[in-house]
Amino acid sequence: MALHSTNGFSVLGHRNFRLYLSARILGTVGVQMQSVAIGWQVYALTGNVYDLGLIGLAQFAPFLLLILIAGHVADRYHRRTIIVLCFVMQLLCSMLLLIYTFTGLTVVWPVFAVLILFGSARAFMMPATQAILINLVPADSFSKAVALSSSSFQVAVILGPTLGGLLYLAGPKVVYSIVAGLLATSVLLMLATRIASQVSKCAPATWHTLLEGLRFVRSKPVVLGAISLDLFAVLFGGATALLPAYANDVLHSGPTALGLLRTAPGMGAALTSVLLAFSPITGKVGRWMFGGVAVFGLGTVVLGVSHSLIVAMFALLVMGAGDMVSVYIRHILVQFETPDAIRGRVSAVNAVFIGASNELGEFESGVTAGWFGLVRALLLGGVATLAVTGIWAWRFPVLSRMDRFPRGGYPPSSQKPEDSASLTVGFKQKLVVCESTKGTK
Repeated sequence: MALHSTNGFSVLGHRNFRLYLSARILGTVGVQMQSVAIGWQVYALTGNVYDLGLIGLAQFAPFLLLILIAGHVADRYHRRTIIVLCFVMQLLCSMLLLIYTFTGLTVVWPVFAVLILFGSARAFMMPATQAILINLVPADSFSKAVALSSSSFQVAVILGPTLGGLLYLAGPKVVYSIVAGLLATSVLLMLATRIASQVSKCAPATWHTLLEGLRFVRSKPVVLGAISLDLFAVLFGGATALLPAYANDVLHSGPTALGLLRTAPGMGAALTSVLLAFSPITGKVGRWMFGGVAVFGLGTVVLGVSHSLIVAMFALLVMGAGDMVSVYIRHILVQFETPDAIRGRVSAVNAVFIGASNELGEFESGVTAGWFGLVRALLLGGVATLAVTGIWAWRFPVLSRMDRFPRGGYPPSSQKPEDSASLTVGFKQKLVVCESTKGTK
């Protein structure tokens, strides 16, 4: 890393970025609080680790079905409007969970039904939130915006589980009520946000246009290697889903300990993000990325052999730090390599990989824990993550040996519609874009 003299928080001088960031922080805090409440509530009702895995599957299934359409929507319509509607949908989900709790139901299928709705909203939100960032700041501020957005997200990941675990002592009704208030505030903040410009795709939604993002990723070995590495590494190392059982069965603790465990990865990621904001990675990019994933795998192994809350929190903190390094590099690579006209669809492909590594990884962890036991599942996941790191370093040498970020970036204010095709190496289908760019006033 190289220390830059420019203040890492200077990007906050952009009003619309501040509003977007505030909305994202509050929304993420709410979602994380809700996640802790759901996990503990479901496990308390059933005591079955398979159900913890089904929590992830219920969110991932609609996500997988809708994500390519969501990417097309993010390119064709106002990304801010999409994010607002998704926050509204998440608000509805928290209210449904509140109603479920008030009625005193003792079956868990209504929770899974709500999570399907939540997964649908998340499918449309992820491409829009990933693609909108470069529309909110100048291109020369983008790397700072990535670092600060990531660090603020991780701060929310820290606060959310801790608050959720503490407030759950007063009952899930309290948690879901506060979550609803936070999401409502996020809606208002996003309504006040304005996007300067957005290159928009005019072609109708067909299989050809929906798959443009996938074809683009396949044409870029660096991008394909980066996002697939994250997919398989986190798929096998998805320990977060097992934390309710880990806190109860291994540490013999309650929801407060669960909140602390859920907080630790976010704390490690947040500290790393702040460091990256002031001292961004400028050299040995490939080594940093693969090193981050390897650290994540080692942390998972340590978690599996630990029976101490302190050691477990340290392992999770290290896992969060390693994951943040790989996320930071991947996000910059994907956004700088992608023309704005297809940024939503490429972000959708990226979101599929992220969603698979998270929700599908949670399902895999739940099934593995059911088969082999909780501790063995954690150990196997950590070892598998380390194996993936080695295989990908061999399979994608151009990524593992990368020294510098490619000098790309497609600032919407300077990109011409005809530039999209010529700037895309190996991407043969010429993009048809609107003559003007979209903006919100």
